[in-house]
Amino acid sequence: MRYDVLIIGAGPVGNYLANLLARDYSVAVVERKNSFGGKACTGIIGAENYERLGLPKKAVLNELYGATFYSRIQSFSIGRKSPQAYLVDRKTLERELAKRAMRRGADYLMSTTFKGFKNGKAILQHLGETLEVKADFYVGADGVNSTVAKAMGAKTKAEFLSGYEVEVLGEFERKSVEVWVNKEITPDFFAWVAPIDGETARVGTFGSIEALNRFLRLRRLEPTRILEFKAGTVGFGWRKPWVRGNVALVGDSALQIKPTTAGGIVYGMLCAEGLRKALLEGRPENYWNYCSWVRRQISFGLRFRKLFLGLDQEAIERIFEVLGSEEAREVIETQADFDDHLRTAKAILKRPKLLAKLIKVSPSLIRALL
Repeated sequence: MRYDVLIIGAGPVGNYLANLLARDYSVAVVERKNSFGGKACTGIIGAENYERLGLPKKAVLNELYGATFYSRIQSFSIGRKSPQAYLVDRKTLERELAKRAMRRGADYLMSTTFKGFKNGKAILQHLGETLEVKADFYVGADGVNSTVAKAMGAKTKAEFLSGYEVEVLGEFERKSVEVWVNKEITPDFFAWVAPIDGETARVGTFGSIEALNRFLRLRRLEPTRILEFKAGTVGFGWRKPWVRGNVALVGDSALQIKPTTAGGIVYGMLCAEGLRKALLEGRPENYWNYCSWVRRQISFGLRFRKLFLGLDQEAIERIFEVLGSEEAREVIETQADFDDHLRTAKAILKRPKLLAKLIKVSPSLIRALL
């Protein structure tokens, strides 16, 4: 078998890329699993980019209009009149994107494991048989623990966290996400409650299973009402290069992940568009430059992550006092961007009163955000 492009990994980003490339190239997609979905993923995607990327409405489970933020002793809410994000079904999202790619001519090999490269070919294990597939270009979209990244000799400098999420029965405000920042409960990350509807939600955090259990107790959610449990790994940092010769990484494989929220679907898809542009030009080395916006967001997110790890709960409470003020909430509601967290931070820091209050909390806070 021979193709112009072979994509290893049929997650949302791999399927999105296959759909983009199948317009101009012969494309095959290899997936280790025997079905789509199944990965631990809260599935919150910013509404603006969901529409811009043309993602399938069929995958949307719920529209989210705002969020309520909780610390140990206080809370504040933000919201808008239009949906700011969608909660999606990961399986449906992947299937619908794969179907689009197939209609454009892409071939799919499910239950197929990428074993490595040999003599310029991809060695695959498919239904007990070893296959050798030749392609002009290879793309690793095979997740955080990317086999393609190892095969191409990419180097990783990142923090890896285990994530735990349950789908649980309870009572929830359907239109609003909950974000809980309490280091006494979840010291490594925030905890979240993402409602699917009024009685079910995806609830999770990163760090340890004990942290999730503590949060479930704090939120008064019964462990006997859990409908589904998933676990996974996320990486915050850099994996380089993103392209070497005729092999590239995209999505979680390249750690194109928000260190602020651990979301990676949008950043991966935006970079998939950059990779397509570079391939059409015949200059894959331009891929890195075409992802400059995503790289700036990751750089900001890593600074924010370092800042968060250095804060104690007392400092977090003081930050909550600032962000919960009427002026800060007005800025967030009118200027914040779900995927552009750097822009959101700059909008807050442009207000002199808010800037002065945050400096009092910690001068290093301002240096980190800027």
